[in-house]
Amino acid sequence: MNSKIILSLFVIALLPIIFDNSYAQITSGGFGQSPFERDFGDVKFLDAYFGTLNNKIEIESGDGNVPFTVVFANVGTQDITGIRGQLSLPLGFSASDGPGAVIHADSDSNSLAGENFHLTFFVNIGKNTQIQQYPGTVKVDYSRLRESGVRTAFSDFDFKVTGDSVINVKAVEPFLTSLQTNNVVIEIANDGTAPISSVDIVATNTSTELASTSSSTTNVENVVILESNWDVGNIDAKSARYLTATIYVPESLKGDTLRIPLSISYYNAHGDQHEISKIVDFYIKGLIDLTIFNVDIIELSGTQMVIGEIINEGNEDGLFGFVSLDPRGDSNIKSTTQFIDEIETDAPVPFNMPIEFEGEPRYGEHDITITVRYKDSTRDEIFLPYDTKILVEEPLNDNEEGPDTTMIIIPIILVIVAGLYIMRRRKKAAIEAS
Repeated sequence: MNSKIILSLFVIALLPIIFDNSYAQITSGGFGQSPFERDFGDVKFLDAYFGTLNNKIEIESGDGNVPFTVVFANVGTQDITGIRGQLSLPLGFSASDGPGAVIHADSDSNSLAGENFHLTFFVNIGKNTQIQQYPGTVKVDYSRLRESGVRTAFSDFDFKVTGDSVINVKAVEPFLTSLQTNNVVIEIANDGTAPISSVDIVATNTSTELASTSSSTTNVENVVILESNWDVGNIDAKSARYLTATIYVPESLKGDTLRIPLSISYYNAHGDQHEISKIVDFYIKGLIDLTIFNVDIIELSGTQMVIGEIINEGNEDGLFGFVSLDPRGDSNIKSTTQFIDEIETDAPVPFNMPIEFEGEPRYGEHDITITVRYKDSTRDEIFLPYDTKILVEEPLNDNEEGPDTTMIIIPIILVIVAGLYIMRRRKKAAIEAS
């Protein structure tokens, strides 16, 4: 009897150990009563960001149906399947299916032991959402192969609303002049809401690169660009940086559009490097190179005139030309203007303007400015001033008598008569002596 009682107590004492081994139940750590729970997980959180698996994207307030990817690692010893996720984000973020819908995603394939897998959710971002870092939580349900039941893993993480960078380029002054060196300024603007950093710019398809390219996409190889690489640095949101270049344009490109391709490399708000291509355009004008010379004073029909010539040593005619005469200093010469039409490149263009006075005439030296006003092929008006000094002489008065010629002729006649008389006396004396 005593041996039966001892055997019964021994069997009862062994029951917890037998059941524990049968169900692989873990009692330490307080993980509940499920036979599939463990004190360490098979799924480890790695990263969470807006974008797809291999492409992080910049987003900003108001964007809709944006992919949100969460990356995990299967750190268990077995493959897992039936992977399904549910995302919990703070106020301002909602499912693309509409407000109140659950943000969920399914994995298309199994995850091998030791490999990574990801879930891509689709999210709407509220218009009032700030550009900053936010907390989130993801729930992952999965099953291990050759094992019944569903396991669940939770992970807390932080993610960032980055803003969106928008890069634009333009020429501050979009006109170049042929036959001369042009100093140009190009604006690199970030019109978006996210900053960019380490911006590096290269002018591509230049003459130095033609050896490695099969064909040219622009006419930039026909010009000379002294600089081709610029380290711009960081560009904050809603701001711009500027780069300068020195470009020489030959005469043959007059009237063409010069297109300079730029390759822009930068790091976005995720810290990923990107490279984009932009083109900055310039219109090439002809050269109008005017010189004013041979300025002088002549008298024509009793009126003194300021005359001169204009020569155009460029390769394009000046249009709608005017010449103006204006006084400087204490000169009281009246301002006047003459229309001279086109200023051609093949011959000097003369001008002449009568001299008139404000008030009483003042003779002598006058400081004046001669200004040539004309337009180029883009209808921009250009002024060429020329400062000089002229001498205005006082004209002769018709009422004033000139010098009396009789006062000059009479003495001459008297001298001649006296000379003839002396010669005759000497001749007579010589005859008498012989």
